[in-house]
Amino acid sequence: MKVVILCGGEGTRLREETEYKPKPMVTIGGLPILWHIMKSYSHYGFNEFVLCLGYKGEMIKQFFLHHELMANDVTIRMGDRSLDIVHCDKSMDDWTITFADTGLKSNTGSRVKRIEKYVGSEDFLATYGDGLTDSSISELLEFHRKKGSVATLTGVHPHSKFGLVQAKKDGTVEKFLEKPRLYDYVNGGYYAFKKEIFDYLDADESCVLEGKPFERLASEGKMSMHCHEGFWHSMDTYKDYLDLNRMWDEGNRPWKAWK
Repeated sequence: MKVVILCGGEGTRLREETEYKPKPMVTIGGLPILWHIMKSYSHYGFNEFVLCLGYKGEMIKQFFLHHELMANDVTIRMGDRSLDIVHCDKSMDDWTITFADTGLKSNTGSRVKRIEKYVGSEDFLATYGDGLTDSSISELLEFHRKKGSVATLTGVHPHSKFGLVQAKKDGTVEKFLEKPRLYDYVNGGYYAFKKEIFDYLDADESCVLEGKPFERLASEGKMSMHCHEGFWHSMDTYKDYLDLNRMWDEGNRPWKAWK
């Protein structure tokens, strides 16, 4: 089963990091967030990836082409230019990656539409290249198949961007809540799709996955939500970047399901 990852946006709200690199290449613990996402899928046995490239997509290609060489000890024999990778890390050996140029300015729906030929006729998984979760991909897929929906999204509880204040009716402050987790669900960006999703998409670069396609699916009763009560964190801003790297450095890594 294919895993489609949207990697083409410019990440303008994270300009401190994305001015010179695509957002999925922003690092956590020295490795791109894209690598972390792919490791999560691989943990559940999903090792075939289609990366929808756009802004600075060549840097994503270069990372995977050179990662094995850069991450291991190497012996080079200068006479015949032969190369041996010593103590090779096999962690990515079973990944099959298709790098698809889906346009510099394309929106999310058009990027997915443009990789239709790489998916085949079966269900497929999809996500964005900037969000981490400890949600079980296997449970998402099982729920999706049980519901029989064309599209299933993962619903998550976001944290408030602001601290909340609770006060009595007379105005006396009772407590402060520092950026609590909110009760309502938002779209966490981890999807399972049937092949029929492509009937709702357009290759025109203005097609937004979360716009008319999702609105139409919802109105037809062909969309479902798999609720996740655990960890979810996006990397939208420089503060998110700092928070995720702090978590990694402190050993607090709830999205790290792999050994």
